[in-house]
Amino acid sequence: MEHIKLMILGSVILLFSVSVYSQEYMPLWSNYNMPNSRGMELPRIEERERITQIDVPGMYCYFTSKEENTGSAVLIFPPGGYRKEAYNIAGIQLAKWFNTFGVNAFVVIYRLPTSPDLTDSAFGPLTDAQRAMKRVRSHAAFWNIDPERIGVMGCSAGGGLVSNLSTIQNDYSCVEDSIDQFPFVPDFQISISGAISMQQDAHEGSRNALLGENPDEKMKSLFSGELNVGVHTPPAFIACASDDPVVNPMNSLRYYQALQAVGISSCLHIFSRGKHSIALRNNPGATNLWSHLCEAWMNEMGYLTRKEVL
Repeated sequence: MEHIKLMILGSVILLFSVSVYSQEYMPLWSNYNMPNSRGMELPRIEERERITQIDVPGMYCYFTSKEENTGSAVLIFPPGGYRKEAYNIAGIQLAKWFNTFGVNAFVVIYRLPTSPDLTDSAFGPLTDAQRAMKRVRSHAAFWNIDPERIGVMGCSAGGGLVSNLSTIQNDYSCVEDSIDQFPFVPDFQISISGAISMQQDAHEGSRNALLGENPDEKMKSLFSGELNVGVHTPPAFIACASDDPVVNPMNSLRYYQALQAVGISSCLHIFSRGKHSIALRNNPGATNLWSHLCEAWMNEMGYLTRKEVL
């Protein structure tokens, strides 16, 4: 019996261990309290580093070393038009990049609206995004993270989810457990080629996957980030390419204008080239500067100043 107890204790310690560039997968929900669910047990379906069906919503956790830790963190939402999640190239690679300048990172694997388990498909991604932020804040002291320096990042549809989490004030993740006491609104946001609007400039594929082919105006407005910006919305770094043939760059421009209209500190970089392929490397010309500009913005905003969290 004592041997079994030691094994269980060791498993718990391993799950929450923190080491240099360590990575664990942390479920967002317990087995009994996941909202917006029919209780189905689904297999994870993945091909070529793209997940098309989620089994257990959760986060891949990437921590900096103790010596390099700034106390800041970023939750990353992978793109894929709300039909899949490209979690490596626009998730794990970004997490490791954040680690290089002292920022802890979490790649969130959220339920897709195409999941047969969801009772309300449109709210699946947002529900998991809100829970992910609460869960990171609930562990902030343990991980030596400042709970007031936790941001979000997303590319394409992931950028749309970033704007939803940053602007929608209703809590769709409430299950009345101990984690619900923590706020879900991020402290800053980073959107790259974001599919932010569900209005006239919407990326049709993302809108259809999230809201269906004939959504009503109320749902289109709720999930259009530019229409829900307020004084509660966090500062933003926004970047896109003017030659993007997939997501109209007006998504980024209108979101920036909405932020400016209410006095939210933000910056917008529209590069002449880059199409819908802005990444950490192999960008054309000046577009390669986006990651340096993003890091500089985070430093300018004070997120890279080393801060000990007690």
